[in-house]
Amino acid sequence: MNLSIRLPVSALVALLTAVIVLTGCGGAAPSGAGSTAATPATGTPSTSPQATAQATPPDQAAPARVRLALDWTPNTNHTGFYVAQAKGWYADAGIELEILPYGGTAPEAIVAADQAECGISFQDSMTFAVAAGVPIVSVMAILQHTAQDIAVLESSTIGRPRDLDGRTYAGFGYPNEVPTLQAVIRDDGGKGAFDTVTLDTAAYEALYNKRADFVITFSAWEGVEAAQRGIPLRTFKFTDYGFPDFYQVVLACDRDWLAANAGVARALVGATVRGFELAAASPDEASAILVAQNLGIFDANPEMPAASARFMAEQGLLVDADGKVGVQTLGGWTG
Repeated sequence: MNLSIRLPVSALVALLTAVIVLTGCGGAAPSGAGSTAATPATGTPSTSPQATAQATPPDQAAPARVRLALDWTPNTNHTGFYVAQAKGWYADAGIELEILPYGGTAPEAIVAADQAECGISFQDSMTFAVAAGVPIVSVMAILQHTAQDIAVLESSTIGRPRDLDGRTYAGFGYPNEVPTLQAVIRDDGGKGAFDTVTLDTAAYEALYNKRADFVITFSAWEGVEAAQRGIPLRTFKFTDYGFPDFYQVVLACDRDWLAANAGVARALVGATVRGFELAAASPDEASAILVAQNLGIFDANPEMPAASARFMAEQGLLVDADGKVGVQTLGGWTG
């Protein structure tokens, strides 16, 4: 499953290496393509993609090829892309979407190296990337809310975040983890002092086997999976302890590509919004399409895509307060 904290240190190194190679990309970012105004700190549009969803396909003789870099193996964060692909909505929009498989390199680095026009990113990791000089812009929010929790075993004596002081955190090596945990613990009256071991995807098994005391989990995947496995967890939501809500997953595209291909970009986002609207409204249908488009990927746990898709729909992770898909605001980023 993908989430921002799951990016290993090697992916961050690759990202920063790409930034160094791509000289001249640093500094404050100008406004993005079309009428969307980007914030200087994050390069994120402050306007809604509603107009984008209604945009007409670009007038062109051949489909425009757009490469999309995935951040992990296919999962329910990506469902809308596969739905729009299967329904022919990209083709109708004059787009040939090529979904690039995840190979261990951060999507931000792939886009920065001109190996993809767009990629799956996250509000926190994209902020790091833009601060490092990567010229990318968030064009839509895929997950409107944070889906991360702090998780401990229900059988443990840890009853609240301040009890995590002096415990062992199994992490993934991304720089946002410790500061986020410290903020939550301190909000609950603790010191934010704990030991950290970097285990990447083995972090969850370390918790389950009592080799670590807590992890940051993605509720729509690991949380669902733990319940399926009969492993009771106690979780603490970031937002219950002073941490602002944020866009867990976003679609980020190359700034120069957006400027040169505004019509294609609008059509791309419009078709993608349609895909995620179906995922929000009909999770069973959407997850079935995800599985059909990725044969063999989910064989180890064929029930997970549908269970995760239902969880995301029930929790409203794909829609904003008005029930709209894709929308993002300046306030949502500055928080």
